[in-house]
Amino acid sequence: MKFNQHITLKHLLIDNIRCIGLKFYASKVLNAVIKELEPITWSDEFNMYYVTNTKNNLDRIYSLFRGVAWINSKYFFQQSRSKQLTEIFDVSWFRRRVRAPNYRFCPESYLQKLELKKYSNSTVKSYVSSFEDFINHYHDIVIDNLNENDIRQYLQLLIQNNRSNSYINQAINSIKFYYEMVLGMPNRFYSIERPKKERKLPIVLSKENVRKMIENTNNIKHRCIVSLLYSAGLRRSEILNLKLTDIDSSRMLVLVRNAKGKKDRYTLLSVKTLRDLRI
Repeated sequence: MKFNQHITLKHLLIDNIRCIGLKFYASKVLNAVIKELEPITWSDEFNMYYVTNTKNNLDRIYSLFRGVAWINSKYFFQQSRSKQLTEIFDVSWFRRRVRAPNYRFCPESYLQKLELKKYSNSTVKSYVSSFEDFINHYHDIVIDNLNENDIRQYLQLLIQNNRSNSYINQAINSIKFYYEMVLGMPNRFYSIERPKKERKLPIVLSKENVRKMIENTNNIKHRCIVSLLYSAGLRRSEILNLKLTDIDSSRMLVLVRNAKGKKDRYTLLSVKTLRDLRI
């Protein structure tokens, strides 16, 4: 059944109480039906109705609007994006740190959730550093009481300090991780604006420059390395992990295992590179 009207569920934190926000375009039908969710309250700050976040209220919402409107819950229910990593989770550096006076460390629950979600050690360090910069900017406010406006003011400060777009995005990710993953309110800060991605043209070597690089390598092993980097488009880590069985000479392909995004992929193998590899 296709509905002309839909309601989007959002996570809200109002007066330190977890709530379910109901965002929709006003209509006579929805305005009449939603009043049956008593007690329900309107929020001028978030521009939507809300009820306390309980299983009973969630069930009531689905039951009440069945056959009336489509419930969009993609912002409400948590989706797992866990990565299958082989490296050992190590936060010993976190334990060894000396706490400066009045400096707030990120909560232990933050680290625990990063481990359970199987984030890489480099990502953990980035998230912890960015999140601690944020919470120490508001050192006199309880973390859970910070809201969208506080985040926007902090991001505005980063922009004024000429921080890069990638740094600002990293800050947003680390902040969202705490409120959405640690506190269990997915997509709570759905309205936080992100800086536009910078589109820079890559620096591309000419064929002649690449040919000279290959010809001026010190030995056959180095020539194979440079050739694979160029002709097969392999990354350094992918070359280091390459096995003899990954070279498919019958189809002139190279199998790249566990590539970016933890996915296997195939890439082309040149005739000259195959000849050098056999030597």
